[in-house]
Amino acid sequence: MSGGPPAGSPAAATPQRGPDAPNPARLLVLAYAALIILASTNPFTGWRDPQVPPWQFLLGAWPRFFTTFDLITNLLAYVPLGYLLVPALQPRLKPGWAAVAAALMGCALSLCMESLQTYLPTRVASKLDLLTNSAGSLAGAACGLFYGNALTLGGKLHRWRVRRIVRGRVGDAAIALLLAWLFGQLDPETQLFSQGDLRGLLGLPAPVDFTAQRFASIEAAVAGATVLAVGLLGWQSMRRPSPWPLLAVFGLGMGVKCLSGALLVRGAAWTQWLTPGALAGAAAGVVVCALVLSRREMASLRLPLAAIALMAATALINLAPESPYLASTVRAWRAGNFLNFNGATRLAAALWPFVALPFIMLLQARSAAATDSG
Repeated sequence: MSGGPPAGSPAAATPQRGPDAPNPARLLVLAYAALIILASTNPFTGWRDPQVPPWQFLLGAWPRFFTTFDLITNLLAYVPLGYLLVPALQPRLKPGWAAVAAALMGCALSLCMESLQTYLPTRVASKLDLLTNSAGSLAGAACGLFYGNALTLGGKLHRWRVRRIVRGRVGDAAIALLLAWLFGQLDPETQLFSQGDLRGLLGLPAPVDFTAQRFASIEAAVAGATVLAVGLLGWQSMRRPSPWPLLAVFGLGMGVKCLSGALLVRGAAWTQWLTPGALAGAAAGVVVCALVLSRREMASLRLPLAAIALMAATALINLAPESPYLASTVRAWRAGNFLNFNGATRLAAALWPFVALPFIMLLQARSAAATDSG
């Protein structure tokens, strides 16, 4: 017999070390870099050849018109990237060299993004943006040098991931999916917790007319079904299931929704998504999820229920009538700041269920295989 430690023992939870050990910061930095690329290249259409080198903006004059808000935003956008890169580059690099490399990599990414914007007629490449992005990367790398230990191998976050989340790429994919779901909540055009609305991407009209009762019913059903799907998905992704991480995810979702509304939408429209129907549906979803998780005889049905709930929520959100209050939110949003950020958040919100569903099917296949082998 092999002498390996049992699955639940402290030795089994000891993180692997060495250059090839899984590093939790690498997943986060890849996800954040993808977010920057999406936001920087939105709206993804209208590409054209300007007949000048992509680095031509470096030789031009400094922009004459800019706002303090834009400068602060461009700086802060790259701080998390620089911070995450420092632990992501360890232990291959020593902390000091990792910080230097993180600052340079952030600058390089900004240079690539500004150069790409040369080919987009709706974007303006700017060396002032490059300067502020690079300053943000440098500030983030300095923070990562002194405070990035939680994300390194053996750090607090890594130990939590080893204890709580299933091992391997499946666990990494589960974390990435939940982070993407939270990111989708940044879109103020979507209903509470809703994902998968393809009509905006495809330019399709609403299939049914608006009535207050019809919209409230669909809104509640979408919120409840999404909570059930995300809750069951999160539960099945944990090695040591606990309700507290799930409640934390939903609390973060509400917080992200509030924050995006407060920062991105002008006037009173930022609270328009906070409706009695959506709140009642979310509460009902929590109750149903708790009931399903409390019954052991339903353990084998959790993933199929998550898939059914996800498909139902996606179908309903595409059948929902247009909402007058969301229309006012869209007008306020598009007249405000972060206009180009809209494409990235809408894309994430629209495509999330179509990525999550195959992952649920993968988890179900793994569970069935483990049951058969047992």
